[in-house]
Amino acid sequence: MKKVKKNFYGIFLISLFVIFGFMELPMQAQAVEPKMTDILITNNTENVLLYARLVNGFKPDTELAILAGIPATFTLQLEVHQVRSFVWDKKITSHEIKRTIKYDNLKKTFSVYTNGNPQPVIFSDFESAQKAMADFNGIIAVPLASLVKGGNYYLLIKVKMDKARLPLHMENVFFFVSYWDFETAWERQNFSY
Repeated sequence: MKKVKKNFYGIFLISLFVIFGFMELPMQAQAVEPKMTDILITNNTENVLLYARLVNGFKPDTELAILAGIPATFTLQLEVHQVRSFVWDKKITSHEIKRTIKYDNLKKTFSVYTNGNPQPVIFSDFESAQKAMADFNGIIAVPLASLVKGGNYYLLIKVKMDKARLPLHMENVFFFVSYWDFETAWERQNFSY
């Protein structure tokens, strides 16, 4: 009888540890969730410009995979809407900006491609390449000619990391790359013209 009681208490304590251990995981995951910060909307003589930064976009397993030669792609999704009082808001424009980082193990350099441009920007250190991937500076949101003077508008942005595509469907073997996928929440920034 005492042995059964000891086993019961042991199983009970282990169960509590497992339950409360798993309850802490979502709180820890929230602390490092990727998000857009430092959002600024301004304009020049022709366009409305966006400045923003992605934080916590590179997880440790993502960094290791990039250093192993697996490319990673961030996609910035951007929408501009006009605020209207009595009808639904009007979408003025939407577009995507893709950035891909690749590591060349022979040259020990990082290449950052934007929107499939065949000429990448080359970096010798990973930190600079990460910064280039995460900083969205001077992005053209919408031409001023598309806006009505005195109107109220808002910009929606979010970033997602595209699923890794490995040759010969190797992502089925290296299942951990499916955990890279993330998508930030939509961030809204109001502005007037």
